[in-house]
Amino acid sequence: MVILKKPYLDLILSGRKTIELRLTRAKGEAFGRVQAGDALFLKISSGPVCAAATVADVKYYENLTPARIAGLKRRYNARIGGSDAVWRAKMDCRFGFLVWLSDVRQIAPRRIEKKDWRAWVVLRPGKDFGLLT
Repeated sequence: MVILKKPYLDLILSGRKTIELRLTRAKGEAFGRVQAGDALFLKISSGPVCAAATVADVKYYENLTPARIAGLKRRYNARIGGSDAVWRAKMDCRFGFLVWLSDVRQIAPRRIEKKDWRAWVVLRPGKDFGLLT
């Protein structure tokens, strides 16, 4: 499950944002675990799960530097849609991954009880907020 701010979710649903980028200072739960073919639920930050997508491709990056991050911005930002301010705020990140999205579709909005700050949650049976059943 991917948690997104509304403007980014709107860009994904409109087809203008086709790559989701996650840059972090430490490896998160999803790093190395997202694979082509995985199903994703898309949730608005502080709102409902309201879309789904499929991972078409994924690329992982370790030992990032500001120069490497700037290179990712030059190469992919037209499909990521990040503002200059967002990119500047992420220049000290060491890990990242790009997720190419396909089969993006709206689903009936579904509120879940998620109280933590994780921005990407790997769902498992019994720990899926009822989304997998």
